[in-house]
Amino acid sequence: MEIKREDILHLAELSNFSLTDEEVDKLGDDLDGIIKYISQLNQLDTDNIEPTYQVFEMENVWRDDEILPQDADREMLLNLTKEEREHQIKVPKVL
Repeated sequence: MEIKREDILHLAELSNFSLTDEEVDKLGDDLDGIIKYISQLNQLDTDNIEPTYQVFEMENVWRDDEILPQDADREMLLNLTKEEREHQIKVPKVL
């Protein structure tokens, strides 16, 4: 697979990167080397190899949901806020 200069410039634009001509050339060489290195995997004989989906023995740990007593109650926490409206903490708009 050949990496074209236009592909690198397109990816840079999508990523909002500004690259110099030297950086584009260097990145092209680096990506070409990476692809050639990875393509060596195509030479491996994997006919009798079972696919590996999980390399670690992992399983979900389930526990019952349990409500524990808290030191602070709703009114105490609301009293610590700068602004409150309808028993909720008022925060600045995000969007």
